[in-house]
Amino acid sequence: MIYLDNAATTRTAPEVVEVMLPYFSEYYGNAGSIYGLGSQSKKAVIKARETIAGTLGAQANEIYFTSGGTESDNWALKAVYEFCQDKGRHIITSKIEHHAVLHTCKYLEQRGAKITYLDVDEDGLIDPQQLERAIRPDTILISVMYANNEIGTIEPIGRIGEIASEHGILFHTDAVQAYGHLPIEVGKMHIDLLSASAHKFNGPKGIGFLYVNSKLRMGSLIHGGQQERGRRAGTENVPGIVGIAAAAQRAALSMDKKAVEESRMRDYLIRRMEEEIPGARLTGHRTMRLPGHVSFCFEGIQGESALIMLDMQGICASSGSACTTGHPGPSHVLMAAGVPEELARGSLRFTLSEENTMEELDIVVESLAEIVEKLRFMR
Repeated sequence: MIYLDNAATTRTAPEVVEVMLPYFSEYYGNAGSIYGLGSQSKKAVIKARETIAGTLGAQANEIYFTSGGTESDNWALKAVYEFCQDKGRHIITSKIEHHAVLHTCKYLEQRGAKITYLDVDEDGLIDPQQLERAIRPDTILISVMYANNEIGTIEPIGRIGEIASEHGILFHTDAVQAYGHLPIEVGKMHIDLLSASAHKFNGPKGIGFLYVNSKLRMGSLIHGGQQERGRRAGTENVPGIVGIAAAAQRAALSMDKKAVEESRMRDYLIRRMEEEIPGARLTGHRTMRLPGHVSFCFEGIQGESALIMLDMQGICASSGSACTTGHPGPSHVLMAAGVPEELARGSLRFTLSEENTMEELDIVVESLAEIVEKLRFMR
């Protein structure tokens, strides 16, 4: 098997699994208990919170553990809207956000929110000047993703954070694809809220976090207990929390080396596809993109059909976000970037890891070239 769908999920690293295992069977106490077995779990949660905070230049009390990126996005937007309505009800986001943000915005619109959805250029980039022009006296939040999951484009988050700070507006970034792969310093980047999910950087599924600037007043997401300082009730997922911290530390230590290697493979795959597959169109920014992210549209084919044929040859890829698999119609991200609908239906995404090899990429290009030719012939 050749696995090239790391934007959907990554393999949990063996060393991450190893540190998690004792918290299933040996240190299994409830972190809310006062006896020794529970205290061991509580200490592990405290240490994990400190580890995550250290990767962001944040404070430990600014990290809230969640079930993943979708929950973190929902919590960030809903909490800000609920507690800032005395100032205003206007939120600025973009047309290419993950549905965890876009669907939450639609929900908030039903509750009286006014949402501005920013356009992007053909590379998927937001124009900071257009964003600044969209700010109103009643704007309370700007939510822009750090890097796009479908096309890999990295947004000018530092500049967007500056604009938000200059206007006294809170700034949230969905960093699910970026955290663990790109450097992040919440203070320098003026980030007030940030979402992340462990399974995108070799951690376990079902655990993520929301960073919340300590100056921000937030209400509870789930009521019923004092976990997460009373803001998210429910028994802590201690093995998952230990796992996300181990994965975060692992990612921080290897980030620079991984980025170099994955970028080298990424550029090699892009070059070969453009040279050897007629009608291949790169989507997303050519250089301002995630290190291991390759996304194309291919003229005259259906992406889903190509995926099935790739799978038959043991190659795992995707046609966009795993969260929208089975959803009819072309990608909202590609539509926003101005890709013609017919071409957008031929989209494919290949996302690499340090475990991939050049030999695997050669096989992928050769297989895909044959598949594209065959699908075009069958039309």
